[in-house]
Amino acid sequence: MGLPKSVVKIKKDGVEFTSNVDRVNYTIVELTRAALRDVGRLVCNRARQRIKKNTGRLAKNTQYWVRKKECDLQVGFKPGGWYGIFQELGTEKQPKIGALFNAVSENIDTIRDIEGKYLSAIEDEQQALSLINEGEYEGDE
Repeated sequence: MGLPKSVVKIKKDGVEFTSNVDRVNYTIVELTRAALRDVGRLVCNRARQRIKKNTGRLAKNTQYWVRKKECDLQVGFKPGGWYGIFQELGTEKQPKIGALFNAVSENIDTIRDIEGKYLSAIEDEQQALSLINEGEYEGDE
């Protein structure tokens, strides 16, 4: 999706009203999605470091998804890593590792810094546009 029309001009009784609401809304949504993308990368990388590596397949099946319509982030295991829930929550024979939970809870300050970096860029339009990347919003690193 490209950048929307920059302004809406309304003329009435010799007064011209210029509105940038559409452009600002677009910029805020895209900055939020870009911040969520970087947070997803961080959480996946930190979780992969904690996952017990018998075969290494579970670490490869850890992924994040930034959904456009809901504008949220999901981090989890792809269908090939369905058994990841056993390490995440634990079973009788498998101790609880909680890789995803611990990756998020231990890095809350870093996550806030990432979100703050992106959302503070709304003040400068050129900086905001440089941070917005229409690229990958699903991680498969």
